[in-house]
Parts: sequence; C-alpha cells; structure tokens
Amino acid sequence: MRRSVIVGVDRSARSRTAASWATREALRRGLPLKVVHVSALSPDELAKLWPYRPVPLPGTVVEELAGRHPGLDIEGVRLTGPATRSLLDLPASADLLILGTRGADGFAGLALGSTALGVAEACRCPVVLVPSRLAHQRTDSRPEVVTLGINAREPVEAAVDFAFDAAMRANLRLRALHAWALPTPAAAWMPFPVPEEDRARWETHEEQLLADALRPWKEKYPRVRVLQEVVLHSPSDALVRASARAELIVVGRRQAKLGPTASALVHHTQRPVTVVPQ
Repeated sequence: MRRSVIVGVDRSARSRTAASWATREALRRGLPLKVVHVSALSPDELAKLWPYRPVPLPGTVVEELAGRHPGLDIEGVRLTGPATRSLLDLPASADLLILGTRGADGFAGLALGSTALGVAEACRCPVVLVPSRLAHQRTDSRPEVVTLGINAREPVEAAVDFAFDAAMRANLRLRALHAWALPTPAAAWMPFPVPEEDRARWETHEEQLLADALRPWKEKYPRVRVLQEVVLHSPSDALVRASARAELIVVGRRQAKLGPTASALVHHTQRPVTVVPQ
C-alpha cells in the first residue's frame, strides 16, 4: 500500500488552512496527498435532501490545491459515516494525518473539536492538529525551530525520531525542551527557597538526562542542529511559551488519551501540534 499524507477537510476556513499545511508536508516528503471529506449522509441521500445543491467537497479543495501545485500527486476521497471512526480507519499507510483543531460544526470559541480530539487520542500514525488561529496569523519572520517536548526520563522514542526528521526536512534547528520539577520532598518541607547549589546540582542532572536521551538521534541525524533546553516549569506552560517561533511542536502519546501537556498546547498555542503515538 502506498504511503501518503492525509488531510481531513470540511466547509470551514480552518480546514483549508490544514489542507495548505498538508500540501507543503506532502511535497517535502515526496508523497501523494489524500484530501478526505467525511459526511454522515451518502451522496444519494444528500441529493434527495438538496437536489439543486451539489456537494463539491472534497473536489473543490483538490482542484484548488492542484492548481497551485501542478506537480503534486493529489486525490480526493469521500467517505460516509461517523467522522472520527472513518478517519481512524484510513491511515494504515499514512505518514501523517492532518486536521484542523475544530471543524465547521461545534461551539464558537471551542479550541478543540470532538473529531480532532478523538483522532489524536486513538490514531496509529502521527496526527498534526492545525489551530484555528493559524488561519488569521500574519508573521513577517520565518519560524526558527521545530520544538520537541520530551520527558528525558521516559522519552517517547517515536516522537523524538519524528521531531528530528521534521527538523531535517525543514532545514530548521530542533529545540528539545525538557521540563522538570524540584524533588518532591525538598519542595514540600523546605520553608525557604531551595539553596542555589542544590538547584544547580539538580539542574545539571536533568541536563545530563536530556543529553543521554537525545544522543542516539543526534548520531542518526548529524545534520540537525539541536538546542537542548531544561526548564524548571510545568511541561505545558514551558511548551506554550516556547512555541511562538516554532514551525511545529511535537509531543508523544503513550496511552489512548491526549494528556494534559498536548491538551494545553492545542488550546493555547498558535502553532501546529503533532501528537505521535509510541
């Protein structure tokens, strides 16, 4: 089965932003792009409900992208059924599945829609969630890095590999960010600030953990410039703060849930977030 990049689209401007982002990734990877639209009704059922209103999706998106990128191998796919289940059944050969963080339906102001959440929590391939605000964001400067959120004690290896590969393809630096906390006993019983020498010792230990966790991938991807950063902060806050100049933020997923760090990211960052399953 051919490898591909898949993007889900609906009638929202947000999905057009996701489709543009997916196009760039397909071109970078030299892979075909599948533009998928899922409807609860079949074409025949839709024709009976709205006989004078053709449903152009995903055809109009395919035509628009093909017109801008004539060399792109692009295919439109129309599916009938529940959106989340239909999308989860697709990516047996997909390198990436890309969605807007929410679609045309849902409540105003909702940062993450049910389809995006369901797919990100259960998909077998990496899922890129493109935030709604990206459609309205204007910037005069090119993003500088790919940011990887990593737990140096228990890294999700697939996420580390994905982040290095993404940085190499984009010719960007990789910012590997490891957030840590003071040892629980010390933080609990000390009635005064932690002595500077203790904090420095603990921080040095965290830096060594991060260096050890990244070493195999630095050897595998020698061309990738890596910025290793250890911060005394919560992982979600640290990543949101670090995301402003990132082209992409990469986090891992170990279980069938999004997790607090990834959830906070998609609610508060303006940059695309990739959730990579272990």
